[in-house]
Parts: sequence; structure tokens; C-alpha cells
Amino acid sequence: MADPINTSNAPAQEFIILGLTQDGKQFRPSDWAERLCGVMSCFRPEGTGGRNAHLQYSPYVLPTMINGVRSVVVNEALRGLDPLAYHFVLNFAKDNGLQVIDACLLPEKNGGKS
Repeated sequence: MADPINTSNAPAQEFIILGLTQDGKQFRPSDWAERLCGVMSCFRPEGTGGRNAHLQYSPYVLPTMINGVRSVVVNEALRGLDPLAYHFVLNFAKDNGLQVIDACLLPEKNGGKS
């Protein structure tokens, strides 16, 4: 089955918003990542989600933990889907002085073979 976010063979481009301010302090409240992702839950690929879509995070904006720090992974595909939503997420990070890291998916070891 094809990935609903990235249907080409090119690596998915993402950025990560770390729950750390520019001066290294932990961002509060502690559930900020889940709240942000909850607000963004309606932004999803066309034809996905179904009846209970509002109960799931968007595949474009997902909470995660990185080295014990709450973070949010944002897929660049969100920009194509809804530029205003994309800029909302970027501005959230900027307005709160959060660290943002560019990232991409790395190919699996052994070309995905076991």
C-alpha cells in the first residue's frame, strides 16, 4: 500500500519542532505537542479518516518524543494541502521561541530487506 503522504519515491521532507526554547528550557505546558496536533487533526489527505477522523492525529502533524523531549514532526506535504495551516504551525514555533530542526526520512538499512 502506498504512503498517503508521499506517493513518490523521493524521501519525505519533514521538520521537527522540539519542546525546547532557543535558550534550552523545556516548553510548557507539558502536553503542548498533543494540543497542537489535536488542533491540526483535520488536515489530512483527501479520502482518509472516515467517520472517526476527528479522533486521530493528522498524518502531517504528529507528536513524538525525541531524547525525552516532547516534539512535533511536521511533514512538508502540509504546505501543499493548506498553506495557512502550514504557516500556522511554523508561526507557533516561532512565536514561542521553539527550536526547529529540518529532517528527512532516511533509507532503511539493506534497502529495506531483512
